[in-house]
Amino acid sequence: MAGAKPALSALRAQIAALEAGTRTPPSVLPFGDPRIDGCFPAGGLPRGGWHEVGGAGLEEETSAAPAAFSALMLRPLAARGAVVWVMRRADLHAPGLAGLGFPTGRLIQVRARDEAEVLSVLEDALATVGVAAAIGEAESPDLKAGRRLQLACERRGATGVLLRRRPYGGAAGKIREVSGAAAQTRWRIAAAPSQPPPGLPGLGLPDLGPPRWRVELERCRGGRPGAWILEQAEAADGPHPFRLVSKLADHDVAAEAAPAPSVGFADSSPRGGAAPSVGFADSSPRGGAANAA
Repeated sequence: MAGAKPALSALRAQIAALEAGTRTPPSVLPFGDPRIDGCFPAGGLPRGGWHEVGGAGLEEETSAAPAAFSALMLRPLAARGAVVWVMRRADLHAPGLAGLGFPTGRLIQVRARDEAEVLSVLEDALATVGVAAAIGEAESPDLKAGRRLQLACERRGATGVLLRRRPYGGAAGKIREVSGAAAQTRWRIAAAPSQPPPGLPGLGLPDLGPPRWRVELERCRGGRPGAWILEQAEAADGPHPFRLVSKLADHDVAAEAAPAPSVGFADSSPRGGAAPSVGFADSSPRGGAANAA
């Protein structure tokens, strides 16, 4: 009977591993530049948790720059599984995603009726086998919702992004940051002027170069904040989707950023004109029409 105790302990360990989703400890998504990765305690964006991404000014409504940044940040995970995008408005622009090198064949879009349903679907997606990452658009989730999202991420090691987005025409103002206390990181994203490629000097056409973003890491659990100008890396299938253009000093971060055009990603029209979508699913019980690529 003495030999039964080690066997019983091993069986208990196996059961515990199954209950935890048999996942390995979360790793990181490195940006590939020590000036950015040094802000994170493990040298890269933590996987197996959720991250809050927001904009400023009009970007709080359109969320074009934050959405593009989030898609590019999670692009390496799309090679490992599906990416679920939960929204209240069908204005995600699939050609814009494809232009960022995002594998749209891995994308599942879900349209929810309200913010509560967005959070519910996002939580379920993060805990689903085969889902590598999930993005949800919401305005003001509370701390309880943030904690539930973190538990869902930990269950199977998926990575989540919560896009802070207010309704079109909604009152401007400081978005409540309560749920951000449970997030691994909190980001503020704005579009930045692109640099024309070599050979086209002096044309004054900022949309000819790779898209750029003004990126502020406002909060990082166990790390430190930072601010940079990043642009899309040249290699669409490379391990690091971003290239560091410049690091912003404190006085640059405090200054107002000039508005810059955001090229071909989201439809910012308050009329809500739907852009082409990929694998669109309507979670409404009314069973709205679904669009397939």
